[in-house]
Amino acid sequence: MRGTGATDRSDRALGGLYGLLVGDALGVPYEFQAADSLPDFAEIEMQPPPGFARSHPHVRPGSWSDDGAQALCLLASLLFQGRLDLDDLGRRFLNWRNVGYLAAGGLVFDIGIQTSRALDALENGAPAAEAGPAGERDNGNGSLMRVLPLALWHQGSDAELFRDATRQSLITHRHPRAQLCCALYSLWARRTLESHADAWSAAVRAVREIAGSDPVWRTELEEHIRPDSEPGGTGSGYVVDCLHSARSALREDTFEAVVKRAVLFGNDTDTTAAVAGGIAGVRFGLSAIPERWLASLADREVVESLAKQLA
Repeated sequence: MRGTGATDRSDRALGGLYGLLVGDALGVPYEFQAADSLPDFAEIEMQPPPGFARSHPHVRPGSWSDDGAQALCLLASLLFQGRLDLDDLGRRFLNWRNVGYLAAGGLVFDIGIQTSRALDALENGAPAAEAGPAGERDNGNGSLMRVLPLALWHQGSDAELFRDATRQSLITHRHPRAQLCCALYSLWARRTLESHADAWSAAVRAVREIAGSDPVWRTELEEHIRPDSEPGGTGSGYVVDCLHSARSALREDTFEAVVKRAVLFGNDTDTTAAVAGGIAGVRFGLSAIPERWLASLADREVVESLAKQLA
């Protein structure tokens, strides 16, 4: 399972952080476009081939989107507070939206509808733990896309990681399905960091042990997330589809192939590639991420400051 670049735990933890940001930035120029309109596999780059009508043309190539910015907000909050503090995290999200805090180049773009509603509520005085919409149709991937730094930073038990992963979702996505996807993904990242031969299955077993006695969690897991199903998806913004699309992309055997495959689903390309790229970075290590992509990552000095503290 481990790539040749995965030499130690630190390399793989940093690979997760950079893998999320690189995947996000790689997907930005292709976002919202249909799979059949995208360039060929070999041509998927942060700077699309000539003649391709890139999404977000005003955004510098190599820029992460809301996915990366919120992930960095989460990491910065964890490092500063030494714990998951929803109020602090909520303030950082507002600073990101309002003044460009931890946005690449200070440019804020592409805010999800549910996240925007939640941050409006938060700004108007809603408690951070109650700000996120909680309806059946409020199951976008906006909390899944950012959760990986929690798994990379967390030193607690599986049950504690499960709890914190679900809680960080509350600020923007309070439905149990979105919360549970965050927990499953976080445990998947942990098992990958621990070099399990089948990290996904090991994470599923852990989730069943932690949450199986709760009828709400059990129903969401078995009837909606369906973790035993074959990987596949459409790259949409629905949190379950995003998770399974990332699983499908992770059938590839290099970091580069994983994130390119994630982009080629089309649709929510930056988030699918961020979610897949985070796990791929943990699996293969920082040293397996192509240097051309790391070199072109916008505001890399901002990331390096946080990465040093994480390492």
